[in-house]
Amino acid sequence: MMNALFEIPSIPLVPVRGEAAGYPVHRIFGVGRNYAEHAAEMGYEVDREAPFYFTKPASAIVSSGSEIPYPPGTSNFHYEMELVVAIGAPAFKVSVEEAAKAIYGYAAGLDMTRRDLQLAERAKQRPWSLGKAFEMSAPIGEITKVADFAPIGPQRIWLKVNDEARQDAHLADLVWSVPELISHLSRFYHLVPGDLIFTGTPAGVGPVTSGDRITGEIDGLAPVKITIGAAQ
Repeated sequence: MMNALFEIPSIPLVPVRGEAAGYPVHRIFGVGRNYAEHAAEMGYEVDREAPFYFTKPASAIVSSGSEIPYPPGTSNFHYEMELVVAIGAPAFKVSVEEAAKAIYGYAAGLDMTRRDLQLAERAKQRPWSLGKAFEMSAPIGEITKVADFAPIGPQRIWLKVNDEARQDAHLADLVWSVPELISHLSRFYHLVPGDLIFTGTPAGVGPVTSGDRITGEIDGLAPVKITIGAAQ
C-alpha cells in the first residue's frame, strides 16, 4: 500500500444522540432556494423543474457550541438556518419512495455564507465556491436518528441572533421534500453513509459580526449554537 506524503486531515465526526461513536462526514451538499420566501428575498423565484446544489468541504463542519472566526475576504457574513439530512445507506438512482431508506438521521445546521462573495460570483455567472465552500462554514448540532424524529411537516425551524428572532418558518414550507432531494441527487452521485444534505434556509437571512451569538433550532432536534469570533 502506498504511503501518504503528508499527514492526512482527520475526518470530522458529528455527535449522535444515544451513541458513543460519531457520524463521520464524507461530503456536504447544500440545496439552493428551497423555501419560496427566501428565494424571493434573494430576488428569484423557485425553480420548480428541479432542485439545484452547491457543495462544501468536510472541513466546513464545526460542532455546536464552538466559536468560529469571522472569515477572511468578506464584510457581509450571513447565517442560514437549515434542516440537515444524514445519509446512512448507499443510494444511487433511487426512487422517491426508496429514498427514505437511505436516511440515517437529522440535525439542525447553519450554512454560513460570505454573501458579498456569493453575490459577486453570481453576477458574473460563476460558481458560488468562494461564498459557500470555506472552513468552519457548516456548524451542526447533534444528529437525531430518523426513528426518533417525527415525520417532516409541522416542525418549526427558527434562528436567533443575540436572543433576537431572525428566521421563523416550518419544515412544511420546503419546496423539495427530503425524499425528492435524495432521489434527485442520487441520479448524479453515488450517495453513501457520511454524506450530509443541508436542505435550504427560510427567509430572514442576514449579517452577523464578531461577538454575535447564533442559536438555531428545529422542533425535536438538538439546537445548533455558535459564537462569531474575531476576524482572521
